[in-house]
Amino acid sequence: MCRPDVGRRWRPEHDREVSHTLISDPASEVAIQAGAIVSKVVHRGDGLEVTVFGFDTGEQLTEHQVARSAVVQVVSGLLRFTVDGEQLDLGPGCWLHMAPQAPHALVAAEPTVMLLTLIGS
Repeated sequence: MCRPDVGRRWRPEHDREVSHTLISDPASEVAIQAGAIVSKVVHRGDGLEVTVFGFDTGEQLTEHQVARSAVVQVVSGLLRFTVDGEQLDLGPGCWLHMAPQAPHALVAAEPTVMLLTLIGS
């Protein structure tokens, strides 16, 4: 568990490179908006891109593919996820890896926050 008083820290107070990124509460990075999907890239570098998504109930992403490996992690809510034709219900704590080019789609069954990690370049 992250200490809540640490918060999000990209760099220390003095401007120098650090070897870590801490986000103590990924869900706080986006505000779920009525009838919308919102997203925010929270890390990009070292072959990783991490984006926090907020989906209102009923919001969806139609079937698509990405060229990189991807990991989906549900922080809160419920996603009805389809990957390679298999339907999955993903709730808090669920972790899903997809190979490059895996066809997938999703619908938020309730307000949902999700982390998406894209791996490779």
